[in-house]
Amino acid sequence: MEALETPRLRNQTYFTLQGFSHLITLQVFLFEGILLMFLITMTGNFLIIIVATIDPALHTPMYYFLKNLALIDICFTVNIVPKTLVDLLLERKVISFSACALQLYFVIFFITSECFLLGAMAYDRYLAICHPLHYAITMNRRVCLHMVIVCWTAGIPSSVGLTGWLFSYPFCGSKEIEHFFCDITPILDLVCSDTYIFKLLVFIATLIIILIPFILIAASYIQIIHTILQMPSAEGRRKAFFTCNAHLVVVTLFYCTTGLVHLKAKSSLLAKSRKLMALSYTVVTPMLNPIIYTLRNKEVNHALKKTFGRRQFFSKVPLPR
Repeated sequence: MEALETPRLRNQTYFTLQGFSHLITLQVFLFEGILLMFLITMTGNFLIIIVATIDPALHTPMYYFLKNLALIDICFTVNIVPKTLVDLLLERKVISFSACALQLYFVIFFITSECFLLGAMAYDRYLAICHPLHYAITMNRRVCLHMVIVCWTAGIPSSVGLTGWLFSYPFCGSKEIEHFFCDITPILDLVCSDTYIFKLLVFIATLIIILIPFILIAASYIQIIHTILQMPSAEGRRKAFFTCNAHLVVVTLFYCTTGLVHLKAKSSLLAKSRKLMALSYTVVTPMLNPIIYTLRNKEVNHALKKTFGRRQFFSKVPLPR
């Protein structure tokens, strides 16, 4: 069997994922924990999509964007977690050349889409709070649809360009990827030729993908905070802040994990630390997003009750006053 696999590896047909092999005694615990978070992620995000689609009260721009965020989280998680779960049960964790390239393509694609969608959601909150009289006209269905299309397609150029360029390089050595999924940095470690120009392009693309939406988000919330502080009513300030605090928490979680991994210098981020940070934004953050948006959201909780009936589970969930 080994004799048959060696030529394939030499011909770059397969890579080996190291995964969490350094935590061999915790493999079962990791499998159970990641599986539980995966199930919560799927359930929570699917519920958001269902109630935001069915309930007319949630047919607003904010929940339209939230529905698309839930869909991105589902797709991003499905791209990585099932393979990770299978690998935790196997001694040898292999992935084909084409499957690795496809996984990397979707990693870049969905991260880019989420960055731009979080920016669009911040702009939506800015218009709703700072320009409420013009909000309904400005954020109409057509504008929302166009914004979502831009967010979903923004990642195509970088995904195609970076993935195609990276996998055109020759690979050498053991072909062992020091990660639990195919990401740019660990794959670059296996390249035999000079990658200076490619690394420079990756850095520029990362700045564009992460910083441009972040600047839009920061600018929006500077205006939002300024407007909220000028409101005469304390109740009005509380309600205005309540409409955007969930988005602020999601943005903070996403950028504190994704940004640190992809903007931090390679030499200052050890492979083991990179895995743990990547685990947070590939597994933990997609699980927390629906929880954050529904935990104290009276509209979503009411929609859940109305959609699925007043069952005992929902009757025990207290609604915020």
